[in-house]
Formats: sequence, structure tokens, C-alpha cells
Amino acid sequence: MDSLRWMRTILKALLLLVICNPVWALDLSSITNTEAAGGLKEALVQGAGKAVGQLGSDGGFLNNPKVRIPLPEKLAPVEQLLRTMGRGKDVDAFIASMNHAAEQAVPKAKPLLLNAVRQMSLSDAKQIVTGGEDAGTRYFKAHTADQLTAAFLPIVRDVIKQSPLAEQYTKLLNKAAQFGLVQQDELVLENYVARKAVDGLYLMIAEEEKSIRKDPLGAAGKLARKVFGG
Repeated sequence: MDSLRWMRTILKALLLLVICNPVWALDLSSITNTEAAGGLKEALVQGAGKAVGQLGSDGGFLNNPKVRIPLPEKLAPVEQLLRTMGRGKDVDAFIASMNHAAEQAVPKAKPLLLNAVRQMSLSDAKQIVTGGEDAGTRYFKAHTADQLTAAFLPIVRDVIKQSPLAEQYTKLLNKAAQFGLVQQDELVLENYVARKAVDGLYLMIAEEEKSIRKDPLGAAGKLARKVFGG
């Protein structure tokens, strides 16, 4: 089977297995191989771009309970102690600084995500189309997770250092480590925030992917609509 026939086959599988709406019947013979691959890439770019735009805005993390970054879970006793001591506003300010650091870092993700789409092979496309509702997100994760974390770290580090509580929290983390409450890599707070920022980005990309698969005609761009909607 040549690449054009193969791409038409997997697109038809997507329509039947994922969209499951007989109203959207297609004449795939009018779609070229370039258009088929381009439509899939366009949908992925749109989903990733929208997720970056949402999270990279002011309050994108802090005001979204799905991705809001809390203090490390194992520091909950320390957080509770500080709040009991009347330091609740300071704790909230520090949590806000962690989330604002993530918001400032996320725009760095866009070129890395776009590059992952450009490098997508036909084999990758097949796995994305047939691999389930978050297959595109898993593709992004496999190809960008380490790069994103590395790109986020310096930005997160700079923002956190500006918080007056940063040094105090480092001391608290060191104390917690002595009692086995946290792992060694959690001592570096920017590592924790960067990982949480990456996780939050993938979560939002997954939501956008599900939306596009559910309603490709309404969610995707011009080329994707031609491929998925006829």
C-alpha cells in the first residue's frame, strides 16, 4: 500500500473509531498525501499553541485549579505550621511566585513543540491517529519532555530567587530531607516547579487534543477541516 492510500486508510479509521459520526462522510480521494499529513500536523500545532497561550498568560497556572502548582505535598506539615503561626499570606505569596514562574516559562515551549511536529514521521502519524485520545500528547511528551524542563529551569530559578521567602523555604526543605520527608531532587525547588509546569502543559495539550478529536470541524484549522471534515 503506497503512502497516500495508507494515510487515507488511517484517516478513515480515525473518523470511524474516534469521531463516530456518519454525517461526516468523506471523499478521501480528493485529499493528497501532503494535505493528509499537513492536516494532522495542523491540528497538533493548534492544540499545542492554544495550551501554551492559556498557561503562558497572567494567572494561567495560578487561577487554573487543574494545573495550579502547590508546595510539594510532603511539605504540607510545614505549610500548615507556617499558617498556624500567622504566615499564611507569606505562604500564599510564595505559592503565587512559583505559579508565575511557570507562566513565564511556558512560552519557551512553543518552538520546541513546533519542531517536534515538523519532525513527525509517517509512522508517528499512524500512531497518533490510531493510538487513542491522547496519542498526540504522548508524542509531544516523548519528544520534548527533557528539552522543556531544561528550557523552563533558568526562568523558574530567576523568578523564585526574587521571592523573599526563597531562602527560608530552602532551609525548610533541607530540614525536611533530614527527616526523610522529601527526596533529594526535591531539595532544588526550581526542579519541582519546572516539572510541575511541564506536567501542566501536557495536561492542557491533552485537553485540546480531546476537543479536536471530538469536534474536528469546529476545533481544527482550514487544512485539518478539509482532511477531517470534507
